[in-house]
Amino acid sequence: MGILTNKIALVTGGTSGIGLAIAETFAGEGAQVIVTGRRQSAIDAAVARIGHGAIGLQGDVADPAHHEAVALEIDQRFGGLDIYIANAGVNTIRPSANVPESEYDVQFAVNTRGTFFGVQKMGSILRDGGAIVVTGSLASAKVLDGHTVYAGTKAALGAFVRSWAIEFAPRGIRVNMLSPGPTETEILEKLGVTPEQRPAFEAAMAAAIPLGRMGRPEELATAALFLASDAASFVTGINLPVDGGMALR
Repeated sequence: MGILTNKIALVTGGTSGIGLAIAETFAGEGAQVIVTGRRQSAIDAAVARIGHGAIGLQGDVADPAHHEAVALEIDQRFGGLDIYIANAGVNTIRPSANVPESEYDVQFAVNTRGTFFGVQKMGSILRDGGAIVVTGSLASAKVLDGHTVYAGTKAALGAFVRSWAIEFAPRGIRVNMLSPGPTETEILEKLGVTPEQRPAFEAAMAAAIPLGRMGRPEELATAALFLASDAASFVTGINLPVDGGMALR
């Protein structure tokens, strides 16, 4: 029996990268997993990979109506939610002087607005004693080139988490943040790192990380599992960096 047996867990952005790793780990620990994503093809592939009866729902996290629809469906099918992983996010690396308004708006819409209204809508169906885990970023604590807007979106989430930890405490719902450092996911390609550039990129990252390498998605998933499970029953309002010590340099 897994440590999440009989738990209902929702992972936004659960079709790739860290979100997919979290969904796979939770399903393996017995949870009924629901993932959300923007592309149906990616959702179908993720559900097949996760197995264990996983469910996929399509939509845009920047739209509060999407969260309302997801909350209604989960409540009707399962009677409530135990774990909410607010993971969906986007990042475009660019110096501040070159950031167009549209790009700024998209990052705040998905990362910040999407997380806020996701927690607002899911809060109504979260069972007392449940858990919320918000995916933050090393960038909110450490200055990284070209990450100004992204860092701002993630810093806002830290403020949300601290407030939510107090707001949800009377219901025994814990709210924490997981802040990854550089992680080996397909997002590297989305950020423009070509296969040819990847060895040099990984070497540069390793030199900047005290543990000497990038993180693996399953390592972030294990940390999320801790925060979502009863192993962290007396933990709320924290930011857990999983960055190999990179924030220290």
